[in-house]
Parts: sequence; structure tokens; C-alpha cells
Amino acid sequence: MTNPLKSRLRAPGMIPAAWVELANPDVAEILVRHGWDVIVIDGEHGVGDIEDWVTCARAVEAAGGQVILRLPEGSDALIKRTLDRGFRSFVVPMVNTRAQAERVVSAFLYPGRGHRGYAAPIVRGSGWGTRPGYARDLAHDEVVIMLQCEHVEAVANLDAILQVPGIDAIFLGPNDLAASAGHLERMEHPEVQALLAQIETTCARHGMPLATVRGAGRDWADLDRLGYRLVAGVNEVSLLAEAALRARAELPGQTAGDAPGRY
Repeated sequence: MTNPLKSRLRAPGMIPAAWVELANPDVAEILVRHGWDVIVIDGEHGVGDIEDWVTCARAVEAAGGQVILRLPEGSDALIKRTLDRGFRSFVVPMVNTRAQAERVVSAFLYPGRGHRGYAAPIVRGSGWGTRPGYARDLAHDEVVIMLQCEHVEAVANLDAILQVPGIDAIFLGPNDLAASAGHLERMEHPEVQALLAQIETTCARHGMPLATVRGAGRDWADLDRLGYRLVAGVNEVSLLAEAALRARAELPGQTAGDAPGRY
């Protein structure tokens, strides 16, 4: 197994991760050099396209970190392109049914196990053809597939989704889940909390690792206690914004009312 994240997800303990929204390789490298060794490149809501994400991933890996790519969507073509460009760990958003889960997982795997298109000898994922057995074994053994559960429909179908072979973790998205239940930006609403608990119970019953973001009234210690394997808890945009606000507040004569508003 050549993807350390796959074995880390199976081991006890929580893996802390940082989001990268701007796809800036220098910023990503700074995060890794300062202790955030797992970086989630946000291709769904962040900046850039595949080649921006590849450049960012190269910086992370050169600094000794591990990369997870959150795809903007789970189409066959996008999964194929990002695998070929060398990504091995993925979060796929808005997977709400077993049929969707089966199609997504199949797209990550070569024929015999799935329907990924073949160009193994000439892609970055195979080391430009220098990794013997890549298409037959390595490409399957090292891929990490995390499906996002972030809609009430996905919660209703979660038992069926978890019966699909090849899923490495369920990534719980509390913000979109709350919105789908009619509680946009109210993740602490009792109905949303009940949905979170239902997801956690279902995944525990299936022995499925859980990942999520920090929030919904639960911090690092809470999520660790609940058994989450991976938590994406900070992002570089928020870190920069918070540091800027703190620095601004240190100016002589500055009052709380002088600070810019926040969404």
C-alpha cells in the first residue's frame, strides 16, 4: 500500500486536516511546514482547476504532506482526469443514493473492478509508466474514496450506500445537511443534530470510518470522542482573515466597532 492515508483512516485516532481554498502552492506548503500534514484541496468551492490543484499537490507532497482532493462533482470524466494527474485520495460531494455510489466507486477502478478509462503508461498517476503493476493492482489498492453525506436523501439511503464495496469513509457535510433539512446556517438545530447522530450510528454499525469538518457545535475534542477519523478543521482563508482582524484590532484607537463586518 503506497497511500499512507488509507492505512491512517483504518487506525484509531483522529487525523487533523487543513482546507486549501485558494489552491496556492506556497500557502499549502506553509501549512504543511507548520504541522498540518494533511491538506484538503477544495475543488468544489475553492479556486482553480485541475492543473492548479496539481501544482498545489506537488508543493504539499514535496513538503512531506498528504493530499486529499474534494472534487466539484463525481462525473466519470473528472474522476478519470484527476486520477491520471496523480491524485489518490478523494472526497466526492452529494452522493445521495446507492446507484450514485456504485457509479462513483466504479469510475475510480479499472475494468474488471470498474470502468475507468485506460492510459496507464502515459499518466502522472503511474509515475509516467514507472510503477509496475499500477493498472492491475496499485491504482486500486491505494485509492481513497470518501463519499459526502450531506443531504437528507443520503441519510435515508445510507444503509444501502454503505453496502457498496470500495468506500473508505463517509464525509459528513453538516452545513449542506442542515440546509437540506430546511435549517440553512443553523447546524445546531435539534433536527440537524438528530440527523448527525443518525449518520454516526449507521456508520458505526457498518464499521465505516467517518470524516467531517469542525463545527455544528462540536469542536476537536467532541469529534475525537465521537470517533471521527479525519476532521478538516481550519482553512487558509479563515486563518488569514482572523489574523488580519486581530492585527487591525491592535492599532491605536481601534475599537470593536471599527472592524469590518463578517458574514
